Amino acid sequence: MNVTTLPADRPRRTQQGASRSGGRTTAQQAEQNDAPTIGATALQPERGTTQPAQPGRDGREEQRPRLRVAPPAPVSAPRAPFVALVLVLVLIGVIGILVLNTRIAENAFKLDALRTKQSTLDRDEERLRSDLASKESPVTLASRAKQLGLVPSRTPAFLLLPDGTKLEMPGPSK
Repeated sequence: MNVTTLPADRPRRTQQGASRSGGRTTAQQAEQNDAPTIGATALQPERGTTQPAQPGRDGREEQRPRLRVAPPAPVSAPRAPFVALVLVLVLIGVIGILVLNTRIAENAFKLDALRTKQSTLDRDEERLRSDLASKESPVTLASRAKQLGLVPSRTPAFLLLPDGTKLEMPGPSK
């Protein structure tokens, strides 16, 4: 337990009676609360408190009012232009979102049409590849050659080139 001694002229305080003002006395708090700080009265000197007397120009002592720093004057901006600006910004935002959504929907319809066209073209390409494969088959080529009057070659003919290589050539049919 800490024991401290107080000067004789200082009254002892208990925990219940301790001030919670952060070190300010009741007189200082009352002085601060009584001082007008709103409007034109904020710039007027305090009444009732004076600085020590100072000799004036004519040799008499003058009582001057005690001066203090006044809070800055409140600034009040007109509300109508600010409200109008906020409304304009909100309207521009809403219109921008509406235009953006319209463009997105427009492009979605175009995309759907292009996908439908792509699927049609894919089916056509597959059909054409199938037709080409069937026409290139050896059975189809042989039947088409017979329709045109061609006959199959039975024995190939060989050509001897001057350098000694042989080339196989189909010979006439019999």
